[in-house]
Amino acid sequence: MDIETWQSAAWQASAVDWLDERLADAGITRVGPLTERKVRSWAGVFTAPTTAGPVWLKAANPHMAAEVQLYEVLHAAVPERVLAPIATDPARGWLVLPDGGPTLAEMSEMVDYLPAYGQMQRDLAPHTDAVLAAGVPDMRPSRMPERFAEALAVIDDVPPDIAAMGPQIAQWCARLAESPVPVSIDHNDLHAGNFLRDGRFYDWGDSVVAHSFASMLVPLSLLGADGDRGRDAYLEAFTDLAPRADLLADLALACRVGKIARALTWHRALAGHGGPWADAPRAHLVALAKPSFFD
Repeated sequence: MDIETWQSAAWQASAVDWLDERLADAGITRVGPLTERKVRSWAGVFTAPTTAGPVWLKAANPHMAAEVQLYEVLHAAVPERVLAPIATDPARGWLVLPDGGPTLAEMSEMVDYLPAYGQMQRDLAPHTDAVLAAGVPDMRPSRMPERFAEALAVIDDVPPDIAAMGPQIAQWCARLAESPVPVSIDHNDLHAGNFLRDGRFYDWGDSVVAHSFASMLVPLSLLGADGDRGRDAYLEAFTDLAPRADLLADLALACRVGKIARALTWHRALAGHGGPWADAPRAHLVALAKPSFFD
């Protein structure tokens, strides 16, 4: 699937037919046209007014379509933290969600929500097998040396010093594999627009299964002066597992290794289209040379 297809009258007519059928199954009627809100290489997002309020239709490219089945897993395991899907079609990568209300306006507001996100990861850790079965990419520490090799194979123009980091990455991953912090869902794109004000989390298309702390890579790159406060708020959900010094060390290491997952996520999302984000996969691998984006 590509941008031109999602924007075509034929595809949208087919999507409207399916949407109307699924809404009817839920006792809902569409009362206005389907409107394009955003179309990128990774997904097309549309909205329509209905008798139950606005609904959102998301169509993902095949490389990002695991989100559809993931929503079903998340809603079964942590229903209070995600939107309840109205309809899903995993085979086509189509998902219909109700409107979730306002998202956060400022990055600093994330701090107050990070403890709940960390606790959600704790709650989801026993469901890791179900999350993986939904097709969510496996970025657990034990798999990351393999994922680094995969990234080198698909991402162009990686500097030689980065390509030579395999042995070091293997050591980091072995250490993370021994961490008392569990592997769990990593949203992998936690910014203010993906936090709903009612305490739910939104837009799971970039998700991977990883060391839980890898989730902080994006927030800590955005929080700026609020970074330490955000880090400490997030760690509240894990203080029973290890001394603070150990948690801080694992956090720094998980975020660094998490750059590999972000690189591969960008590669999957772009699906060969590039555009203004064309250098994102390579940039994340190059950033492995630094401890973190936020230092």
